[in-house]
Amino acid sequence: MSDTIFVSGLLIHAHHGVMAHEEKVGQRFVIDLELTTDLAPASRSDKLADTVNYGAIVDTTTEVFTGRRYRLIEAAAGAVADAILTKFVKVSAVRITVRKPHAPIAAIFGDAGVTLTRKRDA
Repeated sequence: MSDTIFVSGLLIHAHHGVMAHEEKVGQRFVIDLELTTDLAPASRSDKLADTVNYGAIVDTTTEVFTGRRYRLIEAAAGAVADAILTKFVKVSAVRITVRKPHAPIAAIFGDAGVTLTRKRDA
């Protein structure tokens, strides 16, 4: 199966990081999601019940990502991936990229971040 639902460029303000000012002030994170699922039923039926509602995916992502403070974006990304696989049974795999454009790095750069891929246990 190679069908994918995606949400890209989701902006979320959160307080993740190891530095004290990251906890206090917070910053913007950019999240991209790719969900592997079988879209054949929805492509034939044209019914929301036969697919994965990306609005609900965004809600879950936002809730989990902002629900607690993470020191590492790896942990935040992992929590979101786990929540999606738990809540959305039609999703067989999730790929999440979390970008931290204002990471406290003494350099000029575009983005810093992580990408995780998690698959449902068979």
